[in-house]
Amino acid sequence: MSRKEIVYVLSDSIGETAQRVVKAVAVQFLEEKVEIHQTSHVSRESDIEEVIQKATREHSIIVFTIVVDDLRDYLNKRAREENITAVDLLAPLMDAFVQKFKREPAHTPGLTRVLDEKYFQKVEAIEFAVKYDDARDIEGIKKADIVLIGVSRTSKTPLSMYLAYRGFKVANIPLVPEVPVPTELFDVPKGRCIGLIIKPDSLNAIRKERLKKMGLQPNATYAQLDRILEELDYAEKIMKRIGCPVINVSNKAIEETANDVMDILDL
Repeated sequence: MSRKEIVYVLSDSIGETAQRVVKAVAVQFLEEKVEIHQTSHVSRESDIEEVIQKATREHSIIVFTIVVDDLRDYLNKRAREENITAVDLLAPLMDAFVQKFKREPAHTPGLTRVLDEKYFQKVEAIEFAVKYDDARDIEGIKKADIVLIGVSRTSKTPLSMYLAYRGFKVANIPLVPEVPVPTELFDVPKGRCIGLIIKPDSLNAIRKERLKKMGLQPNATYAQLDRILEELDYAEKIMKRIGCPVINVSNKAIEETANDVMDILDL
């Protein structure tokens, strides 16, 4: 084979799927002697016609991933008229889905890209939650979609991770009487900050269990009721000063608290 063969790839989206499939097949036969000419975001018959004319001159194959019925039908019709080999990568699998699941496809271009973007948004949000957990980096306050504040053991970290899984960038700041509150916290819009409070006896039980798991005495200052009341009083004063909404997390599952956060912030 002296000249390079050309394969035309058409898609009403990016065309990554078709290009990868063509490369995977081409390497089995043509190795470096194939050129892939890609046309993305096909939206008109004229886009298809331009490729049809080129493929006719080059005696080429057309490979396509087009989900819009009218465009797909037009391409198949013109390929038959010009005696061009046109391979629809999606049709057999879509037909199988229709037969098996008794449902019609959306016929909407670019849905794979949308799903990919949502996935990477979720990954980015999880990385954000880890980086800005427990006030490790105060810069997170400025960048976060949601800022959670509260005393230790009010589920700030697991709540941050759960919300991150939903695609939100979350920073959380512990409120401790002996540690100055970051000044940046007072600049956070009320619509992005949530205060978490808890009943003193619930927090007392949680902290005692935490100390037990750490191999420490349950009567340490951390779990003493007087200390807990002091911390909660301090936290509520900070929350009132900020003017943020407050959620009582006592006996609440993380999922329930997360739904409360999204409802309050209208997310």
